[in-house]
Amino acid sequence: MADVTDEKLHQSAADELYTAIRTVRSIAPLTETYENLSIDDAYQISLSFLNRRLADGEKVVGKKIGVTSAPVMNMLGVDQPDFGFLTDAMWVQDNVVDTSAMILPRAEAEIAFRLQSDLKGPGVSEADVLAATDGVAACFEIVDSRIRNWQIKIQDTIADNASCGAMVIGENWVDPRKLDLQKCEATVTKNGSFLSAGKGEATLGSPLTAVAWLANTLGERGIPFLAGEIILSGSLVALEPVKPGDEMSVSIDGIGSCEVRFS
Repeated sequence: MADVTDEKLHQSAADELYTAIRTVRSIAPLTETYENLSIDDAYQISLSFLNRRLADGEKVVGKKIGVTSAPVMNMLGVDQPDFGFLTDAMWVQDNVVDTSAMILPRAEAEIAFRLQSDLKGPGVSEADVLAATDGVAACFEIVDSRIRNWQIKIQDTIADNASCGAMVIGENWVDPRKLDLQKCEATVTKNGSFLSAGKGEATLGSPLTAVAWLANTLGERGIPFLAGEIILSGSLVALEPVKPGDEMSVSIDGIGSCEVRFS
């Protein structure tokens, strides 16, 4: 195993991830390839990975927290949240996700936040998040790990930009100050049949808590939330594997719905 201790090795790991996403081929877990990989190492790798994508012309449009619910933690064998960056290339505007550019995609239903003002931790509270939010909407995030067979530890998924793949956001944005985001229930269907249901409290107790955690975690690293950005607050239900031809929908009480089709 190589020892990740300097910028060159951070860049080497990021280059592996970049090649994996561009060639749609998975790689061995970074925690197996690089010795003593820490969360701080993983964050540096994630930034280098992001910079490769930005150099291709992608633009950051938001941030995401992942692995916030017990079902997802148990499924992936991870015991704390992860975080990553959202780019314009990930935002699917026509609700049709091309799975040919993915390795092992899985869909999760979430509540998306749209910010009306900047927000920078540490010290961000749930009330601060609410005050900075312009609206919330139902959405699907389609996650996809570049790590072989989703054999991830927390360092692997952070380095891999929190396993980001794509996002689809519903058209209806509502004022979160009029909602009990803890109790909002999401009902998910797949190919016309009921699949799962979950409430806002699945995400670290509340989507507001999850977004505050993300603001504070990134703020400690000098990364702010910016007005106009989209923040994904974590899955309300277990991840669902998807393939071409699948169709999914989510309806969230008081917020609205979102539909996605996979090609």
